[in-house]
Amino acid sequence: MPKRKKIALIQAVPESLYANRLFEGVFSQCHKYGYDVAVFSSMLPVCSQHEGYLDGELNIYELIDFNKFDGIIVDTVSLTEDKTEHVRDRILGRLQRECVKPVISLYLPLGDYPVEQSSDYDMIRRVTEHVIIDHGCRNVYFLSGMKDYPVSLEREKPFKDTLADNGIPFDDSKLFYGDFWYSGGMELGEKIVNGVVPKPDAIVCASDHMAIGLVKRLVKGGIRVPQDIIVTGFDATQEAALQEISVTTCESNSPQAAANAVDKLVSIIEPDREIIPYVPDARKVIHEGMSCGCRPDFMHSTRKFKESFYFKNIDFTDQESLHDINIGLLMEGYISERQAEASNPTECLKSIFLDTYYLRPYRTFSMCLREDWLEPDTTLVKGYPKKMKVAVHATHIADTGFYEDKDSIVFETGMMLPKLWEDRDEPAVFYFAPLHFKEKTYGYVAIECDLLQKKKFNVVHRNWVRFVNNSLEMISTRNRLTAASIRDEMTGAFNRRGMNIKVEEMMRRAKPEDTLFTYVIDMDGLKFVNDNYGHADGDFSITTVCAAAQKITDINSICVRAGGDEFYVIGLSKCDEREITEKLVIFCQELEAMNKVSGKPFPITASIGFSSAPMSENPDVNKLLSEADLAMYQSKAARKKKLAELMEKKS
Repeated sequence: MPKRKKIALIQAVPESLYANRLFEGVFSQCHKYGYDVAVFSSMLPVCSQHEGYLDGELNIYELIDFNKFDGIIVDTVSLTEDKTEHVRDRILGRLQRECVKPVISLYLPLGDYPVEQSSDYDMIRRVTEHVIIDHGCRNVYFLSGMKDYPVSLEREKPFKDTLADNGIPFDDSKLFYGDFWYSGGMELGEKIVNGVVPKPDAIVCASDHMAIGLVKRLVKGGIRVPQDIIVTGFDATQEAALQEISVTTCESNSPQAAANAVDKLVSIIEPDREIIPYVPDARKVIHEGMSCGCRPDFMHSTRKFKESFYFKNIDFTDQESLHDINIGLLMEGYISERQAEASNPTECLKSIFLDTYYLRPYRTFSMCLREDWLEPDTTLVKGYPKKMKVAVHATHIADTGFYEDKDSIVFETGMMLPKLWEDRDEPAVFYFAPLHFKEKTYGYVAIECDLLQKKKFNVVHRNWVRFVNNSLEMISTRNRLTAASIRDEMTGAFNRRGMNIKVEEMMRRAKPEDTLFTYVIDMDGLKFVNDNYGHADGDFSITTVCAAAQKITDINSICVRAGGDEFYVIGLSKCDEREITEKLVIFCQELEAMNKVSGKPFPITASIGFSSAPMSENPDVNKLLSEADLAMYQSKAARKKKLAELMEKKS
């Protein structure tokens, strides 16, 4: 089959109503064309004051390899919330430097890239006609957003036109400015309550939030809604439906803008392809509430209630709810506490694997981590390393996937996710979200879903990822503390406590056909170096001997600093005399090579002895160490004797 085209959507706060409407437009069109979508999101608003945490969120945008996609859509509105510009500018800079693929911005300018927007003209007209025609209001105010702001101007025009079409004169005294937020409505309400502004028949607000703030302030001041003043909003938010006085509102047309952006990209990517028009959802445009006096749209309110409320129990008669998790069930699942119980990284990843249940429905889940995410001295705050690994993978089929390190998949980070490039029968959306603790980056998750799936990225996903962020930090810290307790600080080799733990693990996984081997290494002349050259050179000599010992330590063995200048190498092998001899030679060669480049005025030498026994004989590691220690001293004595004989001949 031909390679499936892919579009990247860059935005912030994917759980928002606005984002979900954009998803509706993008996903429905991409499904028609058979395109995949990759959504890259910060789950925190770009204007957040939580700077350290926000830095970790924004790092997800550094992952994007723009030119691997066929086209890019940038939701510039969510990237400039509260007039924040640095995130938009950061992404724009990368696009201008790196991207050769077509880019479309939504609603707001982004450099010189084309801007796609849809008009809410008809929606504002409908709600304005509702108060004029259905309720007979003649003295109607409009509460707009910020003065001369593009969205404000767009929503003011249909209001003015509707007044004119109904023979109602307009003057500037009917137009007020707010901020699209609760405070804008409360400010106008304050003026009406105090008599600064005369009471109108109705007020049409350019946002639900301003309408809510206005209603609350009017009612608090003794003005009845809707009996004294009718109030309407715009955007059909959950908040509007769930107020004590529910707000009459209407849907925005943002899915159309998103769909138009896809169509424009398709016309560039595949110029000969037929463009399939977007067909909006057939639901009512206007949702009546108590704020206009109509019979409230109870079905709309019920939907919003179910979307936002904290439910503790599943309705087992509702098949849809049996395959969905709401925020209440997530919080009642105690996943944060269960993940915190993990005593080691594997247990932590297993818990995360099992907890992907809370993200259903999905096709696949992938958690990509830095290969060195557990290294105590490695911290990454911007970008990602050249390689990442899929550390946890789950599918929609229960208990299928992996979480153990031996099954992990290492890949070039430029791929972003190996699964993204696989062939699939149906197009999909991949939600990419960052994994981090404050500004420290661990990696990211990628959740593959059906494009037409009703449930999109929401508050459940955001909080689930937050729990995982905290779990990764906790197990990383625990692992760091454990490593400090079992490792020698100077050399990095295991200390005796670490040796006991690791040998116990080694013996548990040993097979009867394995051989347990031990090497005992003792540095020669440490006292001489300390007395004549100082303890710094003595420490250098110790770490050099340890480095040589590490050269004969592999994945099935451990290196231990047993004392000041004494080291053990203990391991399992299908070991024979030839292999043992080779390790002895390698150790001596490494030490000799290090001497040549050390620049020290003294040689660094060490004696080594070994002992081994088949596991079928149930060997005792301490007995083998004693035998290897004896062999080491015999070797040391033989070397001293040989050196004495050479000195005697010279004299």
